[in-house]
Amino acid sequence: MSDPGVMASRRSRLLNAFYAYRARRQRAAKGFVSQPEPRTIGSFARGRQLVGGNLLFAGYLVESKDTGLWEVTAPNIAFDAERHGFSWLDDLAAVGDFNARAKAQKWVWGWIDTHGGGTGPGWTPDLTGRRLIRWINHAVFLLRGQESEQSQAFFRSLSQQVWYLSKRWKAATPGLPRFEALTGLIYAGLALEGREELADPAVRALAAECDRQVTAQGGLATRNPEELLEVFTLLTWAAAALHEAGRGVPHAHTEAIERIAPTLRTLRHADGGLARFHGGGRGMEGRLDHALAASHVTDQNADGLAMGYARLYARRTSIIVDAAAPPTGDASWNAHASTLAFELTSGRRPLIVNCGSGESFGVEWRRAGRATPSHSTLCLEGYSSARLSDPQKHTGLEALIEGPSDVPTELSEISDGLRFQGGHDGFARPFGLTHARTLELSFDGRGLAGEDMLLAMDDGAKRKFDSAMDGVKLQGIGFDIRLHLHPDVDAAVDLGGAAVSMALKSGEIWVFRHDGLAELSLEPSVYLEKGRLKPRATKQIVLSGRAMEYATRIRWTLSKAQETAIAVRDLNRDEPDFDT
Repeated sequence: MSDPGVMASRRSRLLNAFYAYRARRQRAAKGFVSQPEPRTIGSFARGRQLVGGNLLFAGYLVESKDTGLWEVTAPNIAFDAERHGFSWLDDLAAVGDFNARAKAQKWVWGWIDTHGGGTGPGWTPDLTGRRLIRWINHAVFLLRGQESEQSQAFFRSLSQQVWYLSKRWKAATPGLPRFEALTGLIYAGLALEGREELADPAVRALAAECDRQVTAQGGLATRNPEELLEVFTLLTWAAAALHEAGRGVPHAHTEAIERIAPTLRTLRHADGGLARFHGGGRGMEGRLDHALAASHVTDQNADGLAMGYARLYARRTSIIVDAAAPPTGDASWNAHASTLAFELTSGRRPLIVNCGSGESFGVEWRRAGRATPSHSTLCLEGYSSARLSDPQKHTGLEALIEGPSDVPTELSEISDGLRFQGGHDGFARPFGLTHARTLELSFDGRGLAGEDMLLAMDDGAKRKFDSAMDGVKLQGIGFDIRLHLHPDVDAAVDLGGAAVSMALKSGEIWVFRHDGLAELSLEPSVYLEKGRLKPRATKQIVLSGRAMEYATRIRWTLSKAQETAIAVRDLNRDEPDFDT
């Protein structure tokens, strides 16, 4: 019996190929109604890497100053998706000099020559929407100095891709790809002469997607903070483009912007970067502030949880906790087993982090980054609180399965600070244990008190725990509480092994202590940062012990050293590193 999912996937690929072939009949657009303004922001450092010949896509590095992008044999699907999506065009435009423009022109017209006839893996609605936005945004950058024949080829390819997307946008993956596809259609309809008829249906469809995909709390099903920022940015761009064209913005579109803005403010650390959870990074420098300003939404942080995250904030110390069950189904392709993990930032300096998404460093790093030990939380016997499914045949994607289903949480104010309490049942099935975590941040932002508990909550859980204990000959269930440190933190074991001292570049000193019931160590870790050529080495604080009873409690503290000033003038500037 045929698998309906496989049949649907095959039908979608056939329809993509059919409409890509038919797109070749489309005539070139005459030009732009008005000169497009570049709205996408790229990475100057990554642009320099590309100009220098370091082609890094999906964890694979090709080093060549002269290699044409489309002559490189793709090692996997993710590599192809990244180069055909043209996000790298933002990075070359961020450099913006003669060499960067020459490389961008070579690669864009190389794509037109190689794949412009409707062939290759780039003809999917997901990638076409992403590509269209970049081509229109950077059209002035690309067309400068080009002959009329090359300009005509550019506008013909744009027209073909716009027509194709108008037929296939509904097949775009829900979430960011579908928002990109519809925003690309709106951009094209408003910007290209002779394509005005495409804008109105796309505007209505985008409003419908806002109702369908943006939750009442201003979140997305993926719970990826950086993806939420990208969707928010697209919605503000589309609204601005409609206003500039003298058109109205649908109510659902405007309401989605108003719901998302407070959520993003809650997910923002003290240094302005986003919390790094569920495949998301910190966000491009300045994009969050720019998007919030462009939205003209003045509401502050969301009340309670925002997209399943809790935020504690006091005197420039921010803590963001993953306080909900992980995404499931199609929303979980990038999800992490990170329930009850937290990040802490002091002023402009991240201190406690999660390792992050390893997607840009290849499949194995991506899998490692999704596991519980790569997050600042507790894990049992190296066991993740959720598992990965088998890879999909055609995409290689792995869903998150068997994760926590019950995640009770509470945020409250206590006499001297703010308190978060939460628990999850991700370890109940194999071990009969529930992980409960309490975090208390003092009002002066100088101290965090933490408590982690492992509890067998009822008779059934106790029987399962007893069975697990029998399996290890009553030696106890091993646990590790991990706190991953940012690479810029200088850490050392102190007080004869009873504490860890951490120095930030701002001059602040933080000290980690514990109640002595577990073994403290400082171990190697990695920081998986998007845009770099390789992972960065760092360290992690690890408290290790064994759960021997139905209830195990570990207490620890993280506080600024007494000699640390109340206010620190952090004026050091970090110079970008182009080689690592």
